[in-house]
Amino acid sequence: MSKILFSSISKKFVMALAGLFLLTFLPLHLIINLMLLKSEPEPFNKAAHFMATFPLVKIMEIVLISTILIHITVGIFLQIHNWLARPVGYVSGSKSETSFFSRFMIWTGASVLTFLVLHFFNFYFIKIGLVPGNPEDFYSVAHNLFKIPAYNYIYLVCFTLLGLHLYHAFSSAFQTLGLNHRIWTPVVKVIALVYAIVLPAGFAFVSISLWLFR
Repeated sequence: MSKILFSSISKKFVMALAGLFLLTFLPLHLIINLMLLKSEPEPFNKAAHFMATFPLVKIMEIVLISTILIHITVGIFLQIHNWLARPVGYVSGSKSETSFFSRFMIWTGASVLTFLVLHFFNFYFIKIGLVPGNPEDFYSVAHNLFKIPAYNYIYLVCFTLLGLHLYHAFSSAFQTLGLNHRIWTPVVKVIALVYAIVLPAGFAFVSISLWLFR
């Protein structure tokens, strides 16, 4: 049983399921963030309040946090396993497209973790009372954060790297789950590319708009 639980294939399978779950969360998060562009704070604050108080959402929040921790932990174990299994670098000219993205997943994933730490500190910890702030006015909290140049720099870099992470994660998850198909695999790769561009671009649009034009 321990060999099954800790085999590379099992970890990749868990990684794929966790990643796909996280991919469904980002579009919802972007929709809520776009409400920050409204001049009145009420729509965003209502959405944030709903996300913080609705019982089903609170259950999904626990699932989401658990999934993030699983995704990060398994990702680190897989990367360490790859490093140990391949102590010598690739021979020049032998790199595949998949290996290129795979080799950088740990670093793009680290950028995602950096953003999550900032996000938790600036929003989630306020909600649970660990950090001072008004949990009923996250609109003002977000607007004040996006006025800080350093915050925007980190935010934009993280989401640029997130795009690279998403592209590989989206397509490789289907491959890991055994959903390869002569017709549908190229379609999945196109969807992955669109997703990896549109989602980070949407978050970047909110950041730049609030930073430079509000």
